[in-house]
Amino acid sequence: MKHGKRPTRTQKQIIKKNGLNPENWLISKNLQHEQRLIIIHCHTGTVRECWA
Repeated sequence: MKHGKRPTRTQKQIIKKNGLNPENWLISKNLQHEQRLIIIHCHTGTVRECWA
């Protein structure tokens, strides 16, 4: 599994728009052509997708 990176300001806005707390999530993949993020929870390791 890849290690996550801290989200940028625009990525934090996308995470927040999807109803999640951006402080608890790390970015695994940023798929710009599909306008979605693959994110990993810091504490539990849960993987989710966020759509822009």
